[in-house]
Parts: sequence; C-alpha cells; structure tokens
Amino acid sequence: MADEVNKTMLVEYKTPSSTLEVEDGGEEGDIVGESDDTTSSLGKPITVKHPLEHSWTFWFDNPSGKSKQAAWGSSIRPIYTFSTGEDFWSVYNNIHHPSKLAVGADFHCFKNKIEPKWEDPVCANGGKWTMSFSRGKSDTCWLYTLLALIGEQFDYGDEICGAVINVRVRQEKIALWTRNAANESAQVSIGKQWKEFLDYNDTIGFIFHDDAKKLDRAAKNRYSV
Repeated sequence: MADEVNKTMLVEYKTPSSTLEVEDGGEEGDIVGESDDTTSSLGKPITVKHPLEHSWTFWFDNPSGKSKQAAWGSSIRPIYTFSTGEDFWSVYNNIHHPSKLAVGADFHCFKNKIEPKWEDPVCANGGKWTMSFSRGKSDTCWLYTLLALIGEQFDYGDEICGAVINVRVRQEKIALWTRNAANESAQVSIGKQWKEFLDYNDTIGFIFHDDAKKLDRAAKNRYSV
C-alpha cells in the first residue's frame, strides 16, 4: 500500500497554458516546473497561482451533528472550494488528516457544485469503488487520491465526481465516486488506475448507487479489479 512504499510520487496539474508537476517527496506542496514568483514594476514579488482544470469543494460530515432521526446527508456541510494547486495545499496543510478525525466523521472532496449525495443529479446514476484500511493507516492514500483527482490523472476523468473518506472504529474507507455506473469499461479503467496510483494490492469492488439504495443488506459488487 502507498503508506508502506517509500517513493516519490509525481502528479501533473493540467492547466490551460502549461503542465506543472507537484512532487510529494520532501516537503508537502513543493511545486516544480515553473517559477511561482515574478516581480512587479515596483520590485515587489508577486505570487503566481496555478489553476486546476476543475474547482473542487471539501465537505465535512461532523459525527457530533448526526442523529438517528435525521435524514442521511443532512449534516454534510461544504467547507472550502479551491481552484489552484496552491490553494489546495494551503487548506490540506491546515486541516486534520484522517488519522486525527473523530470516529464517525466523513470527509469529502468533490468537483465544485456536485454534492456528495446519491440524490445529486450528477451522482444519481453512478457508483463507487472502495478501499479499506486499518484505523490510522489511510493518511498517505487519502493524499494520493486527492492528488490524482485534482491533477486529472484518470483517463476517464470526466467520470469522476469525487472521493470520500469514512472514519470508523476499526477501519477507514476511501471511496471514489463516479457518474455513470453502467459504463463498465470506464469504471474498470478508473479502478485499475486508482490501485496503481496507490500501490494497493487487495481486490476492490464497485457498487452501483442504485443497488445500495434498494437493498437493506450490503449491495454486491458489480465490478472487481
């Protein structure tokens, strides 16, 4: 798994005018490839930000705000929307990582204006791939998943809605949500690439949201890689 692998991961940010690389080697957030600073006519440095192809929103479902009577998803709240590589790191470096979140918390990163709910029109016909980790062991894989998302690393990037990490007593789960579950070739490609990005060796399964909504018990995987 990625948290057990000592290696440098390069993620390309695809921008309208150039391609940048983010190196997760030494310090988190090192951006290489282009200069981040230029100088104004007054001799003062100007920070140049690098736009992402899409804007993304972090959402948080606070376990203390949940109740058994409340409808599912009613306590989910948007936290912050970012559209540049620099803004992503400024948020990521100042929030709790999964191992520090309270049990019961759900933390999402979805393309802007897509809500992390089955009812959202973009998600309604979709599904999700899921990976499981021992408690406190998902931090690196969550970061690599986020980098793959915002860096547009998937061949079927238009299929991606976002990702969520669920923190529970004995384990943590990362799920990758997609928009068109019936497109088997796209979903299988996404699942295989995700495993490759994270060096995840166990089998993962893909569940249709429709199946999960209709069944009282756990829905069966439609695809596996």
